[in-house]
Amino acid sequence: MKNKIFNTNDDWTGFVIRLTLGLIMFPHGAQKMFGWFGGPGFSKEVEHLTEYMHLPWIISVMVILTEFWGSVSLIMGLASRLWSVAFGVLFLNIIFIAHLENGFFMNWFGTQKGEGYEYHLLVIGLCIALGLNGSGKYSANQLISKK
Repeated sequence: MKNKIFNTNDDWTGFVIRLTLGLIMFPHGAQKMFGWFGGPGFSKEVEHLTEYMHLPWIISVMVILTEFWGSVSLIMGLASRLWSVAFGVLFLNIIFIAHLENGFFMNWFGTQKGEGYEYHLLVIGLCIALGLNGSGKYSANQLISKK
């Protein structure tokens, strides 16, 4: 099992995919976890997800932990396949819970009632590619799989 999670190709593809996904998700996770980048912080985000989005508190906590620790792990290249599954499941659920009714396109011009799901599909695509490829060059997985 360890080899399947930590095994990776020594290539630039995994490196680019995991850094893209990790660096894009890090500010979102940091907003929710610590209130950085103008975010609400942990307790207010849990409150938002439970009261406004009607999620159970444990799911709300898992969303925050996944976005923060998952993005940090992706940047480091640690268990990228595992985190790609977690992000893929998270973003698939986000589509169905919050964005499907708004259609495909993001709300670039403020003419829709909410955001569409095109961004979420891009994240899911990156997750699938990362899950198939692994962390790539300069990753903690590379160090672990060599041992």
